[in-house]
Amino acid sequence: MTPSTVYLIVGDEELLVERAVQDAVTAVRLADPDAELRRVRAAQLTDAELADLASPSLFAEARVLVLDAVHEAGKDLADTIGSYLADPDLSGQGLVLVLVHNGGNRGKPLLDAAKKAGAELVECPKITRASDRDAFVRNEARRLGGKAEPAAVAALIESVGSDLRELAAAVNQLVADTGGAITEQAVRRYHRGRAEVTGFVVAEKAVTGDRAAALEALRWAMLLGVPHVLVADALADAVRTVVKVSAAGGNDPFRMASQLGMPPWKVRKALGQARGWRPAALATAMAVVAEVNADVKGVAADPDYALQRAVLRICEARTTPGR
Repeated sequence: MTPSTVYLIVGDEELLVERAVQDAVTAVRLADPDAELRRVRAAQLTDAELADLASPSLFAEARVLVLDAVHEAGKDLADTIGSYLADPDLSGQGLVLVLVHNGGNRGKPLLDAAKKAGAELVECPKITRASDRDAFVRNEARRLGGKAEPAAVAALIESVGSDLRELAAAVNQLVADTGGAITEQAVRRYHRGRAEVTGFVVAEKAVTGDRAAALEALRWAMLLGVPHVLVADALADAVRTVVKVSAAGGNDPFRMASQLGMPPWKVRKALGQARGWRPAALATAMAVVAEVNADVKGVAADPDYALQRAVLRICEARTTPGR
């Protein structure tokens, strides 16, 4: 199949964007295995540098020019890129343009010019809704030749979290290990060890004020090498979820799930966790998770201590009367 001359990748979901870029490069190299890849962020280019990147090499091989973040390009550079898009002889020059745009209003004229030029459009919007994340897991399993049952999808997200790269890696492993039939039992079996010591378990104990259980889970997580940043992210996610559910002021998980963009099981769990939290205590917990996020990314000299201190402060905020 003949590859497109221009690819337009729109969105800011990093994993999906990277896959779309790779798919475009692969399509070109299937037609010409010697095609040269040149990739640069648009804001770093001058008109002269763009011309140099787009020009044929000494041996006149096909070129794939990937311009990242074209929405950051200044007007002059955007006009120059637009002139390439308007060139009817672009394919005859052996040049394939891959433009990556975040989908916002900035740089919209260039976005429109690429669409007008007949670019092959690949949309990669940020996945934020629970239903879209569920669909990603199902589609990922299907892409790899497998199938995930609904209960398995929910169990996997509960065990692994919402990061697409981690979910993709987990699905890949499960498809390989199960022959493609991903059941809830398979997820629980393959992620049992992880589920017992992930940051999500630490966070669940912390937001319910179970100091001893939270510290025990944290110790096991550290012993087994769970990255500090994953524990900090789980603490932040748990606190934010409690804040959202508390602010919504309802008690129907299914109605609230639609309103909050969360799966019903997560809302149901958060409703239980939210009991006993006061607004001032939640404000304290939000400040704690923001601080520990910075701590585990290099601010604190001892990230183990920073996490332990954060867990204790969250438990204290939850259990101290009148806070």
